[in-house]
Amino acid sequence: MILVVGSSNIDLVVSVDRLPGRGETVLGSRFAQSFGGKGANQAIAAARAGADVAFLSKLGADANGLLIERHLAEQGLLRPILLRDAEFPTGVAMILVDHSGENQIAVVPGSNGRLTPTDVLQHRELIAGARVLLVQMEIPLETVLEALRLGRECGLTTILNPAPAAPLTPDLLRLVDILTPNETEAQMLTGSTDPEEAARILTGRGVGTVVVTCGPGGAFLTTGNDVIHVPGFRVETIDSTGAGDAFSGALASAVAEGVPLTSAIERANAAGALATAGRGAQESMPTKDDIEQLCRSRMREMEPPQRS
Repeated sequence: MILVVGSSNIDLVVSVDRLPGRGETVLGSRFAQSFGGKGANQAIAAARAGADVAFLSKLGADANGLLIERHLAEQGLLRPILLRDAEFPTGVAMILVDHSGENQIAVVPGSNGRLTPTDVLQHRELIAGARVLLVQMEIPLETVLEALRLGRECGLTTILNPAPAAPLTPDLLRLVDILTPNETEAQMLTGSTDPEEAARILTGRGVGTVVVTCGPGGAFLTTGNDVIHVPGFRVETIDSTGAGDAFSGALASAVAEGVPLTSAIERANAAGALATAGRGAQESMPTKDDIEQLCRSRMREMEPPQRS
């Protein structure tokens, strides 16, 4: 089982011809309200990739919280634990998506910012019953730290997706078995624009394994000095929202299954690519069959031609 501890949001998505510059107003061509939050996205991604998933999150006592609760009840999660906060509203994300699928996102955490270390401690049995712990950073950093500490104490493989990026202490990093920043987050964490160098810097700070994701460019994996490039997949991109969450969820699912890490990253790359082929975050998360089919297509491409 995978335990995901993280955020749940309502996403407000506007399609635009191009993303606005500073101080600029642009007209949108399409509006949609959907479900998001990195925690919920990754929980659903892991479930669709074939894992049993428990999910711990905190909603507001409002209409958006009720919408999310009803939605998550239909997503095949093994055990959604949805706490409520009477004072803060459910989190909201405002997303702009341009014609090429690139996006800009602003998040108002709301009740996600009220998920506390005590909340995690009170559900320790979830951690003890899991194989993999997956957390992100749309919840308070002290809550992330407590979840990782308990995960390590209970012998889980701990995965941290450091998004949105924020400074991370060596004490926290030493609790992380697999860190999954994208190129931008890796640069923010290390100051390096080279994903390979950034990966080495982060392992030098105590992380067991670092996987820097580069979209269609694949991912760079290191557990020390040597860096392995795992190629990505190219598909026709409609909306890149949620692609990183698809990667993290599929990676956690493969790790929980016992798949070797390079193969797990290949599956995660495929999931991230497939997620860009649909609109919205959770709506576009691929199934295990879809992921495996895309991976098999690459294997067929690599096979030598048959002699006649």
